[in-house]
Amino acid sequence: MYSKRVSGVQPSATLAITSKAKAMLRDGEDVVVLAAGEPDFDTPVIIKEKAKKAIDEGFTKYTPAGGIVSLKETICRKLFDENGLEYTADNIVISCGAKHSLYNIMQAICDPGDEVLIISPYWVSYPEMARLAGAVPRIVPAYRENGFKAKIEDIAKNINPGTRSLIINSPSNPAGVVYDKKELAAISDLCLEKGVRVISDEIYEKILYDGKKHVSTASLSDDARENTILVNGVSKSFSMTGWRIGYIAAEEGLIKKITILQSHSTSNPCSISQAAAECALTGDLSGILEKNRSEFEGRRDLVMDLLKGAEKLDPFKPEGAFYLFCDISGTGMDSVTFARKLLEEKKVAIIPGGPFGEDGYIRISFATSREMIREGIGRIVEWVDGQVF
Repeated sequence: MYSKRVSGVQPSATLAITSKAKAMLRDGEDVVVLAAGEPDFDTPVIIKEKAKKAIDEGFTKYTPAGGIVSLKETICRKLFDENGLEYTADNIVISCGAKHSLYNIMQAICDPGDEVLIISPYWVSYPEMARLAGAVPRIVPAYRENGFKAKIEDIAKNINPGTRSLIINSPSNPAGVVYDKKELAAISDLCLEKGVRVISDEIYEKILYDGKKHVSTASLSDDARENTILVNGVSKSFSMTGWRIGYIAAEEGLIKKITILQSHSTSNPCSISQAAAECALTGDLSGILEKNRSEFEGRRDLVMDLLKGAEKLDPFKPEGAFYLFCDISGTGMDSVTFARKLLEEKKVAIIPGGPFGEDGYIRISFATSREMIREGIGRIVEWVDGQVF
């Protein structure tokens, strides 16, 4: 027997397909992986050296459950300097990745039957995290003709007395959508009026294109800051996915609750990773970050060019993150069938859009080399053109 809570949760489609593709690679198969949600760049040397130093100096014991104070203070300086936000260390909790931060938030603010508003297309884990907290994910559709951005009236009509929170992900996974200040202000004002907490997932904030600027919902006003639960981390921007450091910035009461929760679940985030994260947020890495961002932008443009003339494939141009959401409805296949057959027949791994809330789409990651992108997209186009529909 298993609990109903766990039995109802679906496995991560992203991790499942990535794992299968890696297994095929280990078996010697010629697989092109355009599925992974992590940068292919190595962690900067200065960060790795800091981690080695932490090990050599014996920084290998338990830390406070909510993270070391020096890292919390470093995060506060980052949020002030880059986002115009004033927090103290009491407003910060460090977790084992931004995913862990989001999970903790759901556990801390949701009771059984509460509703969490999730804009579609969405990151696959949002609905499952809500369900694990006993809450009900309520999907707000965001249509392509509106740039995959939720209309304020669609959000409003989905709010009811049981609505606990709304998740905003900008830049977004999977569509690379970036909300501007005016759009975020309208959403924030509505949530304030209705008593709905805003969970702002900002993990891709430094990966932006076409001159776009990141705006944190919490920065819109003092009231917005109090009503916003900000989530970020070092995984995507600093190529530190495996280090597992994320953080939450929010009102002190919530931070205390999450710290208690964490003390009974994971104890503390890895001590060595915390030292590395502190280095990432204080080191002079702007040149490396800009070089990586620029390379991602070039790869995005490459994918768009390679798909330009493809029949039955209609890519949506992302403004941030490192994914391209592509309409495959012209093929007549659902996204899971498309992804399965593509991997089996052409050995290209992509992620089906169904688990993201859009079954007529696939997600292509361009967090890999241009050589792999050319090879992978070439195989996709050749395979689709060769199908009989």
